[in-house]
Amino acid sequence: MKWLAPVLPYLAVAIGIFWIQNALAALLSFHVAIILSLLFVRSQVPIKILFKSRDIRWVILNVLLCGGSGVSLYLFWSTFEVIGNLSAHVESFGLTRTTWPIFIIYFVLVNPLIEEYFWRGYLGSPTRRLHPSDFLYSGFHGLILLGKMEIAAVFFSLIVLVLAGWFWRQIARADDGLLAPVLGHMAADFTILMAIYLRAA
Repeated sequence: MKWLAPVLPYLAVAIGIFWIQNALAALLSFHVAIILSLLFVRSQVPIKILFKSRDIRWVILNVLLCGGSGVSLYLFWSTFEVIGNLSAHVESFGLTRTTWPIFIIYFVLVNPLIEEYFWRGYLGSPTRRLHPSDFLYSGFHGLILLGKMEIAAVFFSLIVLVLAGWFWRQIARADDGLLAPVLGHMAADFTILMAIYLRAA
């Protein structure tokens, strides 16, 4: 039953990206799907784990390291081989001058809490090895990236995301909580979205 939990979120992303074709609608439906999945499986993971950390150094390390992801994306943009006109593509998904700030604020403040609870909290594992949850976390991003980047760049991005999922699980294990991964995830989301926003301007 546990490994059926990601099915609904995957479907929500696919519908939001390929059918509705609206970034905010896709994100909201993704979050609703995760919450419904967690209610269905009756997750026993306490919410307070999202705000738990035993050592502030893990938090600082996560924020600094993960915040560098968007900076790297901006500096090495041409390496990722984005297909077509980025500005037009972003606008076609409903991200305009008016909606971008709303999307960024919601994505940065809400998305990491929901994702970390789901992927690293409910589906996570204390193993030091790669775990199915690392691949499941990475996989749904492939739905978002397909058709927007060359296949090699999509494949590279998925590998990086598998490693990010693994890294955040290790931090959660070492720190006995999800605060450091949540704040690192927030830093990554903010800098990545800002890189896309600036490149699309």
